[in-house]
Amino acid sequence: MKTVTITNQKGGVGKTTTAHILSVGLAKRGFRVLAVDADPQTNLTYTAGVDPEEAAVTLHDLFRKAAEPTMQATIATEAGFHLLTGSLALAAADMEFTRTGREFMLREALEPLAAHFDHCVIDTPPTLGILTVNALTASDEVIVPMGADVYSLQGLSQLQGLIANVKKYSNPRLTIDGLLLTKYNARAVINRQLKTTLQEVAEMLQTKVYAAAIREAVAIKEAQYFQSDIFATHPKANVTQDYTAFIDEFLQKGENE
Repeated sequence: MKTVTITNQKGGVGKTTTAHILSVGLAKRGFRVLAVDADPQTNLTYTAGVDPEEAAVTLHDLFRKAAEPTMQATIATEAGFHLLTGSLALAAADMEFTRTGREFMLREALEPLAAHFDHCVIDTPPTLGILTVNALTASDEVIVPMGADVYSLQGLSQLQGLIANVKKYSNPRLTIDGLLLTKYNARAVINRQLKTTLQEVAEMLQTKVYAAAIREAVAIKEAQYFQSDIFATHPKANVTQDYTAFIDEFLQKGENE
């Protein structure tokens, strides 16, 4: 099972949107996909059409060892992927889980499920706390959505520092697969300038900027409102083509390897 974390400590950059659409897109291509909602806001869970309050097992339960990490702990979604649901209780994770080795909780929960899936996509909260550390420790690679604004660049050095620490202490195999530009407008001069700057930052991080840039679109908000996905609700929209191109790039690396 190949595991990827979608993360950025800045909110509003399309992190959950990317995690959801990547999960749906991979499932539509015939892959067995597990999505993990490690964000206490549970937006991924909601968008997948699941009420976290009604879930028999949540990620919080697995962390507390109150449930076993079996296929029965996952929910099969209408979009074709399986989901480990989030929980509002995860908001207190930094204070609740203080035992030695707490950074390995998610990796341990995913190990029994690995044989059932080809890909695992983890959505994280917009913080650099223990939930994000768990996601990075359990992952092979990271995708960093970046909004087309200067504030998205400011926190990147902090994220780089966290990734470096995780590689040093808990997951030496972790790599940054790429930076994904979201809410992009090619007609805006500032957006084009930021894209150039982002290329320079990517070189410093020894990674790349995905060639596919995700345009800002009402189609995404409409699909989320109906707890659906853009492949189902807006198959011909420009933003759907953007995400299709991104998934092509994401898979191309695996094929080359």
